[in-house]
Parts: sequence; C-alpha cells; structure tokens
Amino acid sequence: MVLMICVRRGHVFILSLEKQRTVGKHDSLEGELKCPAPAAQKGKTMSDDAKLSARRLRLKLALEDLREMKGFGTELVTLIIPPDRQISDARSMLQNEHGQAANIKSKGTRKNVQGAIESAISTLSRFKTPGENGLAIFVGSIIIGNNKSRMVNIVVDEPPQSLVSFRYRCDSRFELTQLEEMLVDKKSYALFVIDRAEAAYGIATGKRIHVQEHLVSNIMGKHRQGGQSAQRFERLIEEAAHNFFKRATEHACSYWLPHLENIQAVIVGGPGATKDFVVKNEYFHHEISKKIAKTTFDVGYSNESGVRELVENAGQLMGEIELDAERQIMNRFLEELVRAHPKATYGEMMIKQALTQGAVDTLLISEGLRGNIVELTCKKCGHGSEEKWEARLSRQQELPSCPSCDASGDAVRELASYSVIDSLGQMAEESNSQVTYISVDTEEGAQLMHGFGGLAAILRYPMM
Repeated sequence: MVLMICVRRGHVFILSLEKQRTVGKHDSLEGELKCPAPAAQKGKTMSDDAKLSARRLRLKLALEDLREMKGFGTELVTLIIPPDRQISDARSMLQNEHGQAANIKSKGTRKNVQGAIESAISTLSRFKTPGENGLAIFVGSIIIGNNKSRMVNIVVDEPPQSLVSFRYRCDSRFELTQLEEMLVDKKSYALFVIDRAEAAYGIATGKRIHVQEHLVSNIMGKHRQGGQSAQRFERLIEEAAHNFFKRATEHACSYWLPHLENIQAVIVGGPGATKDFVVKNEYFHHEISKKIAKTTFDVGYSNESGVRELVENAGQLMGEIELDAERQIMNRFLEELVRAHPKATYGEMMIKQALTQGAVDTLLISEGLRGNIVELTCKKCGHGSEEKWEARLSRQQELPSCPSCDASGDAVRELASYSVIDSLGQMAEESNSQVTYISVDTEEGAQLMHGFGGLAAILRYPMM
C-alpha cells in the first residue's frame, strides 16, 4: 500500500497514493491542500525562542520516524541542500542519477530507486529556493512488515539551523547526521556540589540535567579512635579530606574539559563551608577555575538531589537555560490547581473542553506525548464517509475493524492522520492561547507526563 501524507509543522494529511510529509511552511501539494499554520498566539508574533522551540520539536518528531525506517538494499534516497545551493543544481543532479539508475540489474531495486528519484524531483518543483536554513528530502520505499513496502517522502524545509553541506545518498537507511546535530544543545553549565561526606557533579544543557557521578568520602568523624593522639588523628582526617576534595574535583574536571568550549559557567554548591574552601584553595583545573561563578549556592545535600537543587537555586544565573522557566510555569500551574477555584485543568478531555470555550491562557504540552488521530472509512459499507470515524492509534498499531460491518484489512482505508500534539496546538491557535512545550528530562516535565497525562493548562478564568 502506498500513501501520501503532508505534514506542515507536524500536521498530517493523507492525500492519495504517496506518503508526502513536509515539516515546514509550504502551503500545498500541487495547490490541492492548504496545511494549517503552526500553533502560536493568534494575532501575535511568536518570539524567536518560541519559533526555535517549535522548529526543534517538529524536527525531533520527524527524526523519530526517519530513524525507524529501513529499505530493501539501497533504495532510500537522502537529499540535503544547504541554503547556498540552487534548487536547479539539485534537480539536474537528480535527473542525471535517474538515468544512471537505469543500469541497476535488479528490476525491483531499479523500479524503487527511479521511483524515489522521480518523487524527489517532483518535490523540488514546489520550491524556488532552499530557504534560509536549507532543505532536506528523504524519499524511498520502506519496509512495513510481512515483505510489504510503502513509498514515503518526508521533507524538512524549515530546520532550526542551517544545513552545512550538500548531500545525495542512496542506502538502506536515511542519512540523518546533519539534522541530528541540530538537536544537540551546545550551551551548558557545569554543576558541582560537595561537603566532607560526599560530592556529585554533572552538566545542565538546554532542559536536561545529567548527573555524571556521585562520590562518597568515607572520612572518619572527629573523635578519638584506637588510642591515637588527637593531633595525629586530626591530621589524618584532614589528609583524607584533602584527598577526597582532590579526587572529586579531578573526576569532575576530567568530565568537563572535553566540553569546555560550550560550558558557560561552573556553578558550585553545597550544604556547608566546604564548597568555598574547595574553590578558594584551587582544587579545580586552572582552565575550569576561570569559569567558576563568583557566587556559590547553599543546597541541602551533596548528591544527585543536591545537583538538582543547585539548578533551582542558581536559576537566574543560568538564564540561558530553559530549566528555570520550565520549573516556574509548572509551579504556577500547580499553585493554581490547589486553589478553591482553580484557574487550571489537565487531561485531554478537559483540555479540549477548555480550548473550545476559549478559557485557556497557556497550554502545557509534554514533549513525550505521542499518538495520532486517524480518520478512517470503510470501503465495504461506507462507514466514515458521511459521519466522521476517528481512532487514536500509534504508528505501530494496525487499523481497527469497521464498527458497522466488522470489515478489516484492505477494506478499511485511512483518510487523514494528524498528531495529538498538533490537533491541540491548532485548537490553541484558534482560541488565542499560548503553547509551551515541556521536556521530559526534568522532574517537573516527568510530573506533567506521568502525573497529568502529558497535558495541562493555565486558564483565563475558573471553569465551573
């Protein structure tokens, strides 16, 4: 079976006999389909940060699909055009490759490769330029199980960063390296917490906190033991403390040094005076010391919990990182939720009701939310042709049987498909609501995903 799908900023529409997905801004396929605009504040201009976040999320969702796709032999075509190359050059190259593909001995492979190239040429005809950041096309016949295949054509025409180099490749997998690198947050902060008993260190990048290691000192307490003199025992304790401080800082510096170019600052914290002692006595590598923030922060622990608390306490210092903003908007939602007349709600049904009523001020969507809403029809009895028939499905699930005549398989046809995220985003745009995407890499993000089903909203007024 062959499908055509257009995805504009994540919206998916099945058109005819070829799967055509576009993550970006083009308006139609051959003038037949107008893809809706991305969810944003209606009547307002999205900030640069909001636009970048939306582009990154769309790319992330596209890459999730592309990673899973595999073809027979070398039938998958990857075409990457940077912004400084001409569309006409790429079209000429594809036409030449189409002629060369006629020499492929395997009839099946020759047919699929030429079909993929023809689809890519057709796609290029809709673009006059590659755009400000370039254009990437992924096309070919993918394996869908049981020796069946399906032609796909996925276009990324608004990536979050500029594509660097021109690339044409035929393989059993799509080449995703340039796009994968765009999702790597390069600006980061080094995190370090310590006291005399333990230490932990890690790094915060974008919305993600990674704790690399937790170390325990095993320093003996300050009391007489084994008949040793108090002075000697005290000296042994201080020597053990010195060795622990040295070991902890060396481990941390070894981890940070390869990333030093992208580290904005080293933030140090701890429950007592040890943190200041370690900084003042130059335990850190001299290159790391240059980036240590002047302010140290008090935290309750020197373990993984302490590292996360350090991020909360140093939120303003880490202004470039989105962690603090994410924590603040989730706290705002939670504070509203416990009020007697809360201006907050959660759950898909309640969210849709609030959006329909125009009650949503800010819609919070977890980046971990998945699932597609599929519009279906039955070719046998016509169910779904007049009255809408929808089903919530993942990409791995089979189409359901017809509820009217129990037909299944080829009798059930998919009319359109769109993600749950974009369905809600479109509703938010129509109700003039702001959309904020929350990652799953933080405690607050995990709480939204697992505690509230991945959806929450801060309302303009309480809903009765």
